[in-house]
Amino acid sequence: MFWLIKIAATTLGETGGDALSMSLGVGYLVSTAIFAVLFAIAVTAQIRAKQFHPWLYWLTIIATTTVGTTLADFADRSLGIGYAGGSALLLALLLLSLGLWQRTLGSVAVASVCTPKAEAFYWVTIMFSQTLGTALGDWTADTQGMGYVGAMVLFGGLLALLAVAYYRTQVSRTLLFWAAFILTRPLGAVVGDFLDKPVENGGLALSRFTASAVLLAFIVACLVVVRQRPAARGH
Repeated sequence: MFWLIKIAATTLGETGGDALSMSLGVGYLVSTAIFAVLFAIAVTAQIRAKQFHPWLYWLTIIATTTVGTTLADFADRSLGIGYAGGSALLLALLLLSLGLWQRTLGSVAVASVCTPKAEAFYWVTIMFSQTLGTALGDWTADTQGMGYVGAMVLFGGLLALLAVAYYRTQVSRTLLFWAAFILTRPLGAVVGDFLDKPVENGGLALSRFTASAVLLAFIVACLVVVRQRPAARGH
């Protein structure tokens, strides 16, 4: 259920980010600034919280994915470095974040996130992974010509392989977690584009606002029905 909510949240980030930057005509830079403020507020509240609050946690996840959407679009399109260049830059930033986290605290495992410093690294890394996923999804669907459905099959298949590796191999659980966390973002990006892009471009031409509302309702329903709990602490 965690991963289903994560995919829905990343898809919401795509439709919600595009709704503000494109449908309302705010633009990528201003939209990024707005979502960055919301991200900072949500992360600050999350770090200061004394215990796990599912609603706050998922609000913060949604904040990272919306700012990731507009930030990736700004880097790819407004800065003119293209999807490949944006993906490469963001991958470098993600690896740098993970490397500094590992070097500073000795572990990047989610179960080790039990201090404000570790949680700060956690959310910065997530924000970079969300931004990378947006650029990677766009690059796969558009530049590589796979289309939205083809890209969905690709990223969905890769996630399925990670699930098989989890249950059938002894591959590092930390490595599998971050790989899955990163891959859910391009999957959400192409699903979001499939929902709201024009029919002639391979989409369903749904309203970004309607799609965002439905995705948000799904996330809320999941949080109401399924009990959320924090990860077990330890290394």
